[in-house]
Amino acid sequence: MILDDKNLFLDAMEDVTPLKDCANIHWLKSPTPKLTRAQHEQALVDNFLTRDFIDVIPLDIPLEYKAEGIQQGVLDKLRLGKYQLDASLNLRRQPVESCRQALFNFMIQARKDNLRNLLIIHGKGRDDESHANVVRSYLACWLQQFDEVQTYCAAQPHHGGSGALYVGLRKSEQARLDNRERHAKRSR
Repeated sequence: MILDDKNLFLDAMEDVTPLKDCANIHWLKSPTPKLTRAQHEQALVDNFLTRDFIDVIPLDIPLEYKAEGIQQGVLDKLRLGKYQLDASLNLRRQPVESCRQALFNFMIQARKDNLRNLLIIHGKGRDDESHANVVRSYLACWLQQFDEVQTYCAAQPHHGGSGALYVGLRKSEQARLDNRERHAKRSR
């Protein structure tokens, strides 16, 4: 038997099992059925997120956004991680266009599922021009293009720190009706 590199490698790897594909989206609530192929193709056509070149946001500037009319306390509680997360999206090591499509589909699904608090992981880069920081800069632009995004900020260290964002969404009309009904029953 000839002991070349290939045979040595195969011998060393004979009891190794491959890892399962890890999902980029982690739903903390049970998700609704996935989009059909036709719905997915329509979403690609309807994706309004910009493809334009943007200015890269320097790493020393923390990402933070609060829509008009949102109280500072909401942003402060989000920054401190006091809201329970409903779902997360991992955008690390993906091309910008894939991140754009994944974010759009993720936000559409979050709206359908009436989710309120999301975690988006974009990764950390060592310099301003790193891929992770380019995705981070695009996220700052893209998230503000969604009407339902009321606030976002850097995550707590245990959720990724400056390599991730907490995103707070507006309550859906259905959630408002549920809240109104629940509180009306208590006041009787």
